[in-house]
Amino acid sequence: MIEFGHLTHVGLRRELNEDSYYGDGELGLWLVADGMGGHDYGEVASALAREAIVREVRAGTPLPQAVRLADEEIIRASRTRHDALPMGTTVVAARVSGRRFEVAWVGDSRIYLWRDGKLAQLSQDHSYVQELVASGAITHEQARSHPQRNVVTQALGVTDPRELNVETMTGELRPGMQLLLCSDGLTEEVGDAEIARVLGLGDCSAQECVDTLVAAALDAGGSDNITVVLVRNH
Repeated sequence: MIEFGHLTHVGLRRELNEDSYYGDGELGLWLVADGMGGHDYGEVASALAREAIVREVRAGTPLPQAVRLADEEIIRASRTRHDALPMGTTVVAARVSGRRFEVAWVGDSRIYLWRDGKLAQLSQDHSYVQELVASGAITHEQARSHPQRNVVTQALGVTDPRELNVETMTGELRPGMQLLLCSDGLTEEVGDAEIARVLGLGDCSAQECVDTLVAAALDAGGSDNITVVLVRNH
């Protein structure tokens, strides 16, 4: 049995929430998209991504292809608006079918797997600082406070479609495991150790865990929009 919780919050320093998310236990699809582009463009891009991916998955399109089609749709919408600035969005999505899960992502929104009391980050940020970490130029700790930590290297609507890297991973979702999808508004403010602690609370529902994580991000400063979706297999 799948239980899930979800919440989005504008944060404490933004006037507009440019995050979008979706959750559907029957379809077995959950996603978080973090829009960018200033004005209302980010909000439009993340909503377009959500709608396109949901529509395509409902029609039977494989998840990675659904993400690519969402990218094409955002680019088309940008062109029809004759915008000088392209609008873009990150996306992280999870499909659960039986005991299998598949995740796909572009950008720095993240997906974590919680199992056996441990938290593992499944996605790899498509970001400038992640490239620095991977090359050994800086440490994970230095990355958390790097001035360019919000610079993404891949995003729907912005990256050349020929160079778009829709990364995927599959695995088994056994009873007791949890998948956490979030925008960087959570991970900017709340470390992995605290996320693991909250997900390990035995007596809280998925929704209560989500509420606790969003509250922790707000307590820590709430510098960005915060979106959290937690999928728990019982």
